[in-house]
Parts: sequence; C-alpha cells; structure tokens
Amino acid sequence: MSLLTFKDVSKSYDQKVRVIDQLNFSIDKGEFITLIGPSGCGKTTLLKMINGLIPFNQGEIHVKNHSLADWNLIKLRREIGYVIQQIGLFPHLTIEKNICYVLSLLGRDGEEQKKRATELIQLVGLDPEYLSRYPRELSGGQKQRVGVARALAADPDIILMDEPFGAVDDITRKVLQDEMKALHQKLQKTIVFVTHDIEEAIKLGTRIVLMDQGKIIQAGTKEEMLFNPTTEFTKRFLGTKSFNAYLGQLPIEDVYRPYDAPEKSSKKTSKKTSKKSVPESKTIPLTDTVMEGIRKMIKEDRQSLVVINEENRPLGEFQLQDIQQKIQL
Repeated sequence: MSLLTFKDVSKSYDQKVRVIDQLNFSIDKGEFITLIGPSGCGKTTLLKMINGLIPFNQGEIHVKNHSLADWNLIKLRREIGYVIQQIGLFPHLTIEKNICYVLSLLGRDGEEQKKRATELIQLVGLDPEYLSRYPRELSGGQKQRVGVARALAADPDIILMDEPFGAVDDITRKVLQDEMKALHQKLQKTIVFVTHDIEEAIKLGTRIVLMDQGKIIQAGTKEEMLFNPTTEFTKRFLGTKSFNAYLGQLPIEDVYRPYDAPEKSSKKTSKKTSKKSVPESKTIPLTDTVMEGIRKMIKEDRQSLVVINEENRPLGEFQLQDIQQKIQL
C-alpha cells in the first residue's frame, strides 16, 4: 500500500529554475527510502513538500491516500515524524518534555506522556534517567537519539529524516545508523531519509532513490543500483566507493557455501573440517561482512576461509567466487 504518491509534481522558484521537475513516484508502507544525489538536486525540497513546509507549483502529492490540498497542515505535521541535522530540541525543556512536545499539543495526559517518554528513551538506547536532563547536558549523539524519540512520540506512520547524522563524528554516526536500521526492522515505519553519504544510503535503504536536477534518475534496491545501472549518471555517481560500501554491509551469511549443501561444497572438505578445530587465522565469523572476509584473506594470504558460528563450529566456506555468484542478478 502506497503511503506517499507524487503525480507530475514540479516546484520552481521565480518561474525559472525547476527544483523538482515532473516527479512521479510512490513510496509503500514500511519502506526505508534513502534519497541521494548531488547538492541542489532537490532532495531536501522533496522532503519538505511532503509535510507542506514548501508549496509546489503543479501536480499532486497524496499522503495516506489523501491529497495534500485536503489536509489540515497542522494535523499533517503532527502525524509525520521529522528529524533534521540540527535536531532542534527546545533548550528550556527537559528531555521528557522535548520528547512529548507533540503529545502535549494533542492533549494527552501527563501520565501517558511520561510512560511514552520512558518507552521511547529506552527504545533509542538511552537510560530513563536522561529524561530529567536538559539538551545542553547531552552529547551530539545523545541529542540525535532524543530527536528520533521525539519523532516517534505520536506513533506516526511516516518519518522524514534530513541528514540527521551529518553533524556527529564517524564512530557515533555508525552506531546511530545501526540503531536506526534496527528500529526500522522492529517498528516497520515508512522512512524517507535524505543523505549525501552513499555508504549510509546503501546501509540503511530498502530502496535507494538517486536524484539530479529535480528528477529521479534511478530508483531500486542497492543490488539493482550497483549492478544494473540504467544511466551513465548512475554509474558515475555510485562508482567504486558504493561497491565497497555494499561489500562492507553484505553479511558473510548471505554468500558463503554451507557444508550441508553438497552441490556447493565437497563432502570431503566437510568431514575433514568438522573433525578438528580450525585455527583462527583460517576462520571468519558468520556475522562478519564480506569486506571483512576479503581483508582477512588478503592479510592471511588465503583463497578461502572457514565460516564459523558463535560456538566456533564450522558451518561452511567463504571464497571470492561466492561474491560473484551473489551479484549475478
């Protein structure tokens, strides 16, 4: 079911430059859409048009099967979560009051607000004791978590995120990305996420949308975008960096050859490997990524690695040719 639909949508400034140009696109319930493209391509404008922050000149936008023109914009914005890079927490309010700001506008009672704030602060990985603090007492990463919690407060179906992790350090950013991915898998919210970071787009998006000059150049899964580019622009924009990013998040589990699959691995290897422990230099955990496996093969000068589970039990083999089979779409 489509929660967001764009029909021939265009946006111009001064009737000259089209920031959004004849956009036709739908976003289904539960999707995690990552919008990427060069600066000025229309990503943020598209995001702001969804909740009526920026008007458009022609076409129609439907939110939850209702035309944007039929929505009360105040009601619409309260039903859509919005997270931005600057976070925008109210400095004079406690974290609890910040999280529950929309709930207070909706007239929810204090006990319900407190319960919801406690649930959400834990959901984003912070202790409830943070609820009594003020934004100035939090780190950048903690503030971003609070921003996500606030966006979830009224249990919206749609969450808009405009480069939310762009202002934090790389280590914190990776942690926040992991938490956001886990939250999406748990809550199945529909998320539209603007980013300039190709690695972030590949890691988080169930579908990637590449824009340029107000148009959608190509949209698809990370595999479709990387291995079946439909334009030269897609090839140039994604390039080698995005392929490395893909390998950096692709789990070994998706490509290795299990020993219990005779057509993929020899019985001789299976019996020999299962009878004795394997040196650590020859193994790779099932939970590691393909890129980590490649790095280890290069470091140890090996053509293959034994894949092990949490109990260090051999499960199968990982070889470079397994990657080739995976990406033959």
